Amino acid sequence: MPIWTHSLIKNEERFIWFSIMSVIDFVDKMMIWDTGSGDKTADIVKKIYGKYPDKIDFKEVGEVNAESYTGMRQKMLDETKSDWLMILDGDEVWWRESIKKVVSVIKKRGNKLDTIVSRYYNVVGDIYHRQDEKAGRYQIGEKKGHVNIRFINRTIPGLYTAKPHGQHGYYDKTNTLIQEKTHKRRIYLKAPYMHFTNVLRSSSHETNNDVPKRKMKFKYEIGKPFPKDFYYPEVFFLPRPTIVTSPWHKMSTIFKIKSAFLTPAKKLRRHILKARSGY
Repeated sequence: MPIWTHSLIKNEERFIWFSIMSVIDFVDKMMIWDTGSGDKTADIVKKIYGKYPDKIDFKEVGEVNAESYTGMRQKMLDETKSDWLMILDGDEVWWRESIKKVVSVIKKRGNKLDTIVSRYYNVVGDIYHRQDEKAGRYQIGEKKGHVNIRFINRTIPGLYTAKPHGQHGYYDKTNTLIQEKTHKRRIYLKAPYMHFTNVLRSSSHETNNDVPKRKMKFKYEIGKPFPKDFYYPEVFFLPRPTIVTSPWHKMSTIFKIKSAFLTPAKKLRRHILKARSGY
């Protein structure tokens, strides 16, 4: 069963190369549409396109707002010719074993499934730290924490996207969110990936008068350090073009100090929310 990826990106120069290269050998086509990056994101994708011209559909579609974001996602869906689609943001990096496992399940059982759920490491501060699993508040079926649906069967009857960015989701012909559909056609796989949405992802997020800034979900938080023997996704150790910067940045002293003050309050708030919700 063919698998196409959907990547709607903007200002992801720090991780976009690692994100794309972590899965490109395992999927059939990658739709990578840039929404107005002001950094090196588009140039990096073009370099990859030069090596994989038959596998990458790259477009520079211009700026989108919260509402037109959904329309762009729908356009991607409409142009997809595969049985399955993978949502791949420019800050998500996969292990080879994880992507291989998911693809294998789709090839064998894809016609009997609607969605695949997997966990992710929510990186905070720098590549060496992650947010505690208890901080993750997503729930899909019985799975809670840092879980997400990244693989969707495109043949779900009436599949469409709706609601603005931040509330955006995929629905079927009965207007049911895919994560709320029957669990009988949903599977959870131990196939984790790394999510870098809460760390610095672009020079455009820094103080730079020459590059337009982008509002981002930067978290001042002291995370849990990864174990010393933690094995990062293989793509981080591959030779990379000079345009791609090293991912091995450590958090600054200022970040540590500010996070040390803010982290206790964040944890207390989570504890209160958990008690109220019964989560």
